[in-house]
Amino acid sequence: MKLNSGYEAKKARVEMLPLIDVVFLLLVFFIYAMVSMVVHRGLKVDLPRANTAALEKNDYISITIDAENRLFLNGEASEAEGLAEKVRQLRGEPKKPVFIEGDTQADLGLAIELLDDLKNAGIEEVAFSCKAENP
Repeated sequence: MKLNSGYEAKKARVEMLPLIDVVFLLLVFFIYAMVSMVVHRGLKVDLPRANTAALEKNDYISITIDAENRLFLNGEASEAEGLAEKVRQLRGEPKKPVFIEGDTQADLGLAIELLDDLKNAGIEEVAFSCKAENP
């Protein structure tokens, strides 16, 4: 005597829940991979805030002034003398933008002198980095 269990009539099917889990994990992986590719050459400083701050995603040259008024070019310690010439050599073609990242405790006079040195070296496309304020 043959008993029917009911499984003979069912056909194979693709379960959607495990498929959704795999797609979600792939999405998370690619998002994490994109975030880890962001280029940041500066040091950790307390940036001032501004309402009109915009995010720049291109390759750039970073000049950092920390709270003790030390200068860093792309994360490496540097002296004020000859810094403008180093920046001019690093710009290349097409010209990379130059950002000055100054700590809120840094002297404004040092930033103005640095800006003047850069202008005298022929570098006029300079911007100050700051945090965007949330409206």
